Amino acid sequence: MISLRTAYYYIQAVKINLIKIFKKIYFKTGFYKKSLASKVPSQFFFFPNPFLMSCFSNYRKFAFQINDLDPNKFWEQNYSYKEKSELHNFLWLSSIDRKDDSYTLRKIITLWNLDNLKYKQHIWETSVISKRLMSWILNADIILKNSNFEFKRNFIESIIIQTNHLKKNFKYEVNHQKKIEVITVLILSGLVFKEYEENFQVGLKELEKLIEIFFDSNGFPLTRSPDDLLNYTKYFLLIKEVIKDAQKYVPDTLESTLEKNLECLKQITTPANSLPLFNGSIEGDLTNFYDYLNHFKIKIKIKKSKINAGNIHVLKNKKDTIFFEAGAPPKKNYSSCYQSGPLSFEYFFEDQKIITNSGFGVNISNKARLLSRFTSSQSALCLNDTSIVGFEKNSLMNKAYGFLIKRNFKVSNLENTNNSNEIRIGAGHDAYFTNLGCLHNRTISIDKINNKIVGHDKITRKNLNAKIKYDIRFHLYPGLTAVQTIGGSTLLIQINKNKALLFSSNENNLKIEKSIFFGAQKVLDNYCILISGIMENNEKNINWEINKKI
Repeated sequence: MISLRTAYYYIQAVKINLIKIFKKIYFKTGFYKKSLASKVPSQFFFFPNPFLMSCFSNYRKFAFQINDLDPNKFWEQNYSYKEKSELHNFLWLSSIDRKDDSYTLRKIITLWNLDNLKYKQHIWETSVISKRLMSWILNADIILKNSNFEFKRNFIESIIIQTNHLKKNFKYEVNHQKKIEVITVLILSGLVFKEYEENFQVGLKELEKLIEIFFDSNGFPLTRSPDDLLNYTKYFLLIKEVIKDAQKYVPDTLESTLEKNLECLKQITTPANSLPLFNGSIEGDLTNFYDYLNHFKIKIKIKKSKINAGNIHVLKNKKDTIFFEAGAPPKKNYSSCYQSGPLSFEYFFEDQKIITNSGFGVNISNKARLLSRFTSSQSALCLNDTSIVGFEKNSLMNKAYGFLIKRNFKVSNLENTNNSNEIRIGAGHDAYFTNLGCLHNRTISIDKINNKIVGHDKITRKNLNAKIKYDIRFHLYPGLTAVQTIGGSTLLIQINKNKALLFSSNENNLKIEKSIFFGAQKVLDNYCILISGIMENNEKNINWEINKKI
């Protein structure tokens, strides 16, 4: 039977998709193109700092010679869908040699305007437009350097037309990531063009609304995604710094939220200077981002009262760091990136990741995206080869909202201990209770006395007649290998020629299986330690250890 909530989302999905179809037809008409035309400002009020775009660029730190390019062939090559998006969003402007004559760059933009100023679905996709306008506005000083009146007017007119498109369609946008992108463009345009100061006010108003509905009291996104936290922090930083450059007042809501964002981000930054791979995160080096903060002399204030950002608990002692996921799923409309791995964890020894989750396959393929969300792709417990949460299969809903989850569960019995003997975290969840009648509790501790990691998984069930197969996976980071020792209850995890860890369990059925890793935005092979079996009683206790005394 369909629940009222599901029925509501389905009706809304139908509405959203019908609007999308209508808009695609309407956008291609001459009437719509004419509706986007409005007053063209004569000049930029000021030029924002182009360095603000550096944290958004996917390009390495190098400067390529724009004058070495042939502008007449620049847009004529056959590119893949992804390459085309990256080309048309102009983020590559952050990597040009700013000492070059900007004639070639102006020619490239002129040709773009001649061919693309009328709506084209891919090139006018919300994220592509938003990033393009951000890049143009923040690099306007080099683009307009030594330009003539005609180019300058056409360039500014193009910005206004595209901004008007975003502004007209903002109310139809359901993707929160795209919302912050559009808001940033509105604020930028309202600051650099005096004639469009209204955009600045509209942008601030929408920014305040978004902050109110998208973050918890600690400043962590309700999607529970570390990746969303990082992305929003970047946009908030850009907005704040541009407002300061324009000598405007930075809203208190933005200041306080950004401060909380940075505190959360600092808390969950791993020893490898990356994000833990929970709920939509992909692997990336945060070194450049923290250098970016230092450039603007931004210091992260860490409060004495420790928070658990996004219900990600961090256990640290000397060379050991554990990130433990102890949160329930987000609400349905925030769940498009949720990965079903409650009580999953990642383990670092020194600066090396040992136990990992799969990472999110969103930038690889739809199949990789789906596989990376299954419980089997996380370092967690899986029963009867089923994922902890189901995902919507309705194409209308997925097209409107992204791939949402279907059912919820609760996390309970959360405990934290930190004394002279150990640091311990524990929690339980009821995700398998409705279908299989099972509850799962997990505790993980850093044993300070014996210098080892100790884990305990407890499965209880109410239906003794049901056959319950359990699998507990410990995904090894790509590049690491494991060798089974004599007896079957111990594995040697080889880190390098001189360093190894010993994984052991009270179970005699330890296995090593092949797995795949999505966190590097490409599919990599890795290995997985597997504890598996069939429950014979109403309670199963599984103990395991990672020992450094080899």
